[in-house]
Amino acid sequence: MSLKDKLTIVIPCKNEGMTVKTTLQFLNCQKGIEGVSVIVADASDDFDFTRNLILSENSKKILIKIIDGGFPAFARNQGSKLVTTPYVLFLDADVFITEFCFLERVMDEMDEKDCELLTCKFRTKNFKYNFVYWTFDIVQWFLSLTSPFAVGGFMLFKKSKFDELGGFCNDDKFAEDYHLSSKVKPSNFRISNNYVSTLNRRFKQKGVWYMVKMMVKTWLNRHDDNFYKQEHDYWK
Repeated sequence: MSLKDKLTIVIPCKNEGMTVKTTLQFLNCQKGIEGVSVIVADASDDFDFTRNLILSENSKKILIKIIDGGFPAFARNQGSKLVTTPYVLFLDADVFITEFCFLERVMDEMDEKDCELLTCKFRTKNFKYNFVYWTFDIVQWFLSLTSPFAVGGFMLFKKSKFDELGGFCNDDKFAEDYHLSSKVKPSNFRISNNYVSTLNRRFKQKGVWYMVKMMVKTWLNRHDDNFYKQEHDYWK
């Protein structure tokens, strides 16, 4: 079965025109990507500018549909409503899949391990702050034994399981990725050894200490649904 018959990609986006264009360019270079649907849930203020950049990558290989977005949880849920394939990949606008055969490899991994949710490892595009991601790799592995944590930048779901869980909570403003992925049984969750690249803008904006502090607070409040509904200054 080809990728287009198995996979749909959903990307939330807000005021990230040039960044999401780069993300889409890398997708267009993926092996076997021809005909794969990519749904971009856009909430940009610069409406026409961003959407023109997004559509400039349409029909090269991928087929792009733009819908209205919002906060990531809501945007991803809106995109998921249009998914008819067995698998859905939630990808962030600043996550770059640079390896030519990446998607084929992780889809094979999903099939071979028969898992319901797969995430991968992250590294920054300019190699800064990678010590944080190396540390997170260890923490994520330990958490996965009891409470899986798939980073929202790359969440490859079996669509039937995503629907069974009810998707993301639309009211979540923070850590919606952990809130949902922690509901998956550890035996049905996998962390792939494949890597994607991302920007380090959040570390630059908020600082490493803030990011580490909020990760700890999220774990401590993991059973408090109201915790996820607060912004915690993350979007400022």
